[in-house]
Amino acid sequence: MMTPEEKLQELGLELPSLRPTVGNYVSCIRTGNLLFTAGQGVDQFHGKLGQELTTEEGYAAAQQSMLNLLSVVKNEIGDLSKIKQFVKLLVMVNSTQEFTEQPKVANGASDLLGKVFDEKGKHGRSAVGMAQLPNNTAIEIEMIIEVED
Repeated sequence: MMTPEEKLQELGLELPSLRPTVGNYVSCIRTGNLLFTAGQGVDQFHGKLGQELTTEEGYAAAQQSMLNLLSVVKNEIGDLSKIKQFVKLLVMVNSTQEFTEQPKVANGASDLLGKVFDEKGKHGRSAVGMAQLPNNTAIEIEMIIEVED
């Protein structure tokens, strides 16, 4: 059975370096068997969906945001195989008032979790439009994960 890290490699993806926090908070906190992450944006995609960016670019941004989140989680627990279940994603999409494809954008993150973690990657999710996100990033995602002891 392949590890999540091996599955990422097979998909031609790699975990990026940790992004520095830009405020007085931590990127991840554990309470019991739950990990709560701070929101992770992206450095590669800036602007509003429905204006400067397409749905397809938003999908790619969501995938990159998830890779950023997985780097945070790996840093916290050491091995992505310790993930028992993805519980919830909150996907915030920097979008125009008219843009309504936030769920399609969020699929970039959800699809990646399914490919890498199979059943463990299934999760609850909210995908919402935002008037603006920090540094005009296209997307920000936070999540809750259950981990093994």
